[in-house]
Amino acid sequence: LAEIPTRPVPREGKPKVQRAPRVAAIVLAAGQSSRMGTNKLLADVGGVPVIRRTIMGVASSQVDKIIVVTGRDADHVSHAVEGFNATTVHNPDFAHGLATSLKRGLDAVEPETDAVVVCLGDMPLVDVRVIERLIAAFHPAEHRSICIATHQGERGNPVLWGQQHFEALKRLTGDRGARSLFEQLGDEIVEVEMPDRAVLTDIDTPEALDDFRSGRLS
Repeated sequence: LAEIPTRPVPREGKPKVQRAPRVAAIVLAAGQSSRMGTNKLLADVGGVPVIRRTIMGVASSQVDKIIVVTGRDADHVSHAVEGFNATTVHNPDFAHGLATSLKRGLDAVEPETDAVVVCLGDMPLVDVRVIERLIAAFHPAEHRSICIATHQGERGNPVLWGQQHFEALKRLTGDRGARSLFEQLGDEIVEVEMPDRAVLTDIDTPEALDDFRSGRLS
């Protein structure tokens, strides 16, 4: 019988089944809030703490696991995120910089995880659409293993990192964060344009909090 083009020939076997990437979210919620004075993550906005609003956006996405890294006021932050399917891990070294919290979060990631979305706890305007666009852009075989949220060409947060970069992220020190790796890993970066300024907007000053409460940032 002639081969039917639309049907695999026997020697080809069954086509390989592909799977969606396993993605975890690391929410950094361990900062000292030095510019705010009080803990910005616990600030009340319409009866909901800022950190809980941030988690709401992450939890609506297709991430397999949420890891919340706490530092200052750890008990209060953990209480604020109760009710979500999230794991909280405490970083006792949070005063030594953001890199220590990132490492603590990565240490809690499951071995089979393909990528992590690193989110900042003080960015409550980031919603499920942002997370989903980053995950959709992730394709390490095509050198899209670092996916950066941008708006009008300006880089913001979150950032998705493929598993191949986890060890480099763990070696970071101080408070510079993972951005210091962007230059040397430029061939792996894809910028994912977002429709609004949510990915550029953090609530880290009293003025920003007032704007958020009044709706001027929404």
